[in-house]
Amino acid sequence: MSTTFVTRYDLRAPGVTPEERQELFGRAVEQAAYVDRLGHDAIMVSEHHAAEDGYLPSPLLVASAFAAVTERVPITISALLVNLYEPARLAEDIAVLDLLSKGRVSYTLGLGYRPVEYELYDRQWSTRGRDIEERIARILELWATGATTPGPYSQPHPFLFYGGGSLAAARRAARLGLNFQPQHGDRALKDEYDATCRSLGREPGFVLRAPDTGPANVFCAADPEEFWERYGHHLLADATAYQEWHGEAGSYVVDSSRSVEEMQQAGVYLVTTPDDLVDRCRAGLRLVTSHPACGGLPAEPSWASLRAISETVLPAVRS
Repeated sequence: MSTTFVTRYDLRAPGVTPEERQELFGRAVEQAAYVDRLGHDAIMVSEHHAAEDGYLPSPLLVASAFAAVTERVPITISALLVNLYEPARLAEDIAVLDLLSKGRVSYTLGLGYRPVEYELYDRQWSTRGRDIEERIARILELWATGATTPGPYSQPHPFLFYGGGSLAAARRAARLGLNFQPQHGDRALKDEYDATCRSLGREPGFVLRAPDTGPANVFCAADPEEFWERYGHHLLADATAYQEWHGEAGSYVVDSSRSVEEMQQAGVYLVTTPDDLVDRCRAGLRLVTSHPACGGLPAEPSWASLRAISETVLPAVRS
């Protein structure tokens, strides 16, 4: 099985100045153009709100910036928190981005899991499941009837997943006629999605399952121990923030470590040499997800890691 190379950005950076945050955003746009040229398989951006560390709240804007400087790499927004948007405006914005990108942007639609985000947008938490089904159905209707103009480039609409980690999410994806992206590798989620689709008289769509094993974030360095010593606190900030948000909810990206030393052993955040990463890929590692802005990682290690993955590991694996 071939290895997929993905680069993701959430632009979380605790304690930085506005100038430092601007550099982080500008660097992400430069790196998007770079990974497009070097042959990465996808770029992913995420969405959260009301985060003290500045987690990206506007993925459509960043995806537009990425689309403007790239030519071939697919871009995915995972996840887009649909209940925080007005449906007609979201349908229009997605259609425009689909035209700008020539259909290269796909979406994982989701509820979110933080009540504070619903409070910020004056949305009802208790009715979130019903609300998202109504909003997604409305968006699909607007595209199908041509009520929003211009319509999307992709027909009948951009590639859409519904994302979640529960059986209810699997059933919702099926009811809406969407593809499904579970947030962890439990086979029961795919089985429930497939069964619900068939009970509704349609064949299941595509299921993008999370890896059962392997790292969620990958960094390359000539000296991994030095990387952990100098920059491990950035990775730890990223990990602990996700811990606080997810709680007991399952996700393959969550690392419960409380120290850099624990993270080194856990393996969710992998720092390794280019040669070792090549060996892991050849041995069956099917997903390499670079996270070059992780926890506000500075420019030097960010670029060094991304270049090692792009210029050494990727061509070696594909040769």
